[in-house]
Amino acid sequence: MQLDGATAIVTGGASGIGQATAAALQHAGARVAVLDLEDAPHADLAVRCDVGDEGQLVGAVGEVVAQYGGLDVAVINAGIGGMAKLLDLTSEEWDRVMRVNLRGAFLTLRECARAMVTSGAGGAIVAIGSVSGMLVDRRMSHYSVSKAGVAQLVRVAARELGEHGIRVNGVAPGTTDTPMFAATDRLPGYRERVASRAALGRLGTAEDVAQVVVGLCTLDWVTGQVLIADGGVSLASPIDPVDSMS
Repeated sequence: MQLDGATAIVTGGASGIGQATAAALQHAGARVAVLDLEDAPHADLAVRCDVGDEGQLVGAVGEVVAQYGGLDVAVINAGIGGMAKLLDLTSEEWDRVMRVNLRGAFLTLRECARAMVTSGAGGAIVAIGSVSGMLVDRRMSHYSVSKAGVAQLVRVAARELGEHGIRVNGVAPGTTDTPMFAATDRLPGYRERVASRAALGRLGTAEDVAQVVVGLCTLDWVTGQVLIADGGVSLASPIDPVDSMS
């Protein structure tokens, strides 16, 4: 797919990975509509939208399609975090995270796919998951389960939508230096410890992940894949014998 002249939607594009992705898509020549509750610095069209609210989401996608006459690319990025012990986790906190991370992803994928099917020109959808949906992070059960759900949603959607020429892929970032990750600064030494465990020796940046997203948008023979973009953090093994060698 050529991105020059394409129309793209990015949810959660006001900050972090979403902001970097919106900027990268614009640099590639796309017209970018950002759906977010905050002001977006890189948007040709900004639509205030709570992705977990079905009416708002349907209206926002419809506004973009009406403005630009169609839709070629959708990046499902909006997400929130949370931390609680499983025994202390309330149903309200569980629902808060699921509402944005999984329900919002489903609604966005469905509405953007409907617009692409109507146009008949196919398209590319990329959903942002997390390596936390594949690994085990204590006190993050609701977040981890939401991101595992996104990965499976990608695979099922890719299978169903392929006949319409729509490719659906996911990106699973690891520790990425974004406003959401900044919440871990209250944990002494966490940032440094995670960076040291990455094969590439540092935290990722939002721009690192945005490059992966844009790349997946352009790969015409790739669908149903969840690409880990974590600098090798998930390669670290707790039973690696070399860790015990002096």
